[in-house]
Amino acid sequence: MALQLKDLLGKAIADNASDLHINAGAPPHMRIDGSLLPASEERLCAEDARELCYQCLNQEQVMKLDSQRTIDLSFSVGEISRVRANLYCSLDAVAGAFRLIPFEIPEPSELGIPDCMLKTTEKAQGLVFVAGVSGCGKSTSLAAMIEKINRERRAHIITIEDPIEYIYTQKNCIINQREVGQDTPAFHSALKCALREDPDVVLVGEMRDLETVQGAMTLAETGHLVFATLHTGSAVQTVDRVIDVFPSHQQPQARAQLSSILEGVFCQQLIPRIGGGRALAVEALLPDSGTRNMISEGKTRQITAEMRTGRRGAEMFTMDQSIAGLVKRGVIEQKEARRRSISPTDFDAALR
Repeated sequence: MALQLKDLLGKAIADNASDLHINAGAPPHMRIDGSLLPASEERLCAEDARELCYQCLNQEQVMKLDSQRTIDLSFSVGEISRVRANLYCSLDAVAGAFRLIPFEIPEPSELGIPDCMLKTTEKAQGLVFVAGVSGCGKSTSLAAMIEKINRERRAHIITIEDPIEYIYTQKNCIINQREVGQDTPAFHSALKCALREDPDVVLVGEMRDLETVQGAMTLAETGHLVFATLHTGSAVQTVDRVIDVFPSHQQPQARAQLSSILEGVFCQQLIPRIGGGRALAVEALLPDSGTRNMISEGKTRQITAEMRTGRRGAEMFTMDQSIAGLVKRGVIEQKEARRRSISPTDFDAALR
């Protein structure tokens, strides 16, 4: 087989792709500006796909993939890029999804992160969520925010990730990055240990279960600043998802706890730019006394209306308002914006 994984990854990096996909029955594909495009003309058979995917594995990882039929890992491509990979089986053939992660963490201004989102890095304690579907840039936004803390504060930062994506160079902060499966058995056990490790800031790569949610909320409640991600489509959905993790008899207490510690919920989308690249659209919820009461009383459906009125100006806004703003500034096409809007009616109102 002429194709090599390192060459395909090199081409993906050169073409500014976000992902490389390898699977049997099709050529390798790259995701560029959200669209999948072939990386070569060579259609892969099952053996080709297996050979390409196994080129990034050591013997222990090969054994894990063979026994568990899936594996998550990260590795470096020289000094060019890091890669987060998931290898899995499809129709009894090996396939792989490779996410490209630059070594250099982008500046918040390059990403288009709003000021209200960056201000949460100045908080002494509390819980901040960055949410959105897979591939919406959550990890990159959080890396830029953690790097801002690294430059501007003197703090101890702990990240808990699966796998580790961006690698930080310690500046004014001490940074310890822990990989699930390698440095710690699970997210929730790492969070328990974090209480004894004198952190100021903790990044939780994913909130997967009740124990992890409880651990993150306890850290936020005991004087730490906690950043976490969820795969949710809106700020309100994020709040509801956290509460729904708890058994029904614990939900009133969970709502009260969350309402007191929540410092921000930001839900992201990446939308193709006019002329190439992708623009960041962000829905922002920064709780005030009114929205905290809505969370505590289980009236989260009212929060969207509160955000839509814009009583807090540029600090709280819906996804439709954010997308409409990109259209007004000539960043994205109106047709694509409407397709990505949550409510066409609200989008039209925001556009006017």
